[in-house]
Amino acid sequence: MNPYDAAHRLAKALRESEEFKEMKEAQEALKADESAKKMVLDFRSKQLELQKQKLSGIEISKEQEEKTEKLLEVINMNMIARRFLQAEYKIAVLLQDVQKIIGEATNEIFDSELMGMPEENGEQDT
Repeated sequence: MNPYDAAHRLAKALRESEEFKEMKEAQEALKADESAKKMVLDFRSKQLELQKQKLSGIEISKEQEEKTEKLLEVINMNMIARRFLQAEYKIAVLLQDVQKIIGEATNEIFDSELMGMPEENGEQDT
């Protein structure tokens, strides 16, 4: 089997999947509703802020967590924003699963020793 042909078939299958179709529809609906779009973008901005803070080693306060949770609750009351976030989650899971399958199939050709990476069991040759 030609890997390029298989990749094209995979791309076609993804485009024809329910997850893909739902994501496209949810995205179009979100773009058409300015208030829902603003809510999602504000939520994304807050998430990114918290992520940067975590990566910088700065502790996230209880107040920040509560504000983010409340913002998510408000978003979930908006059917268009909620539909978009749910569709986005489903397509992300699908793509992660596909990536995992491909990773498992190719894992045997990537020798960690030859790539200069430590062994998975935490032991290294000394």
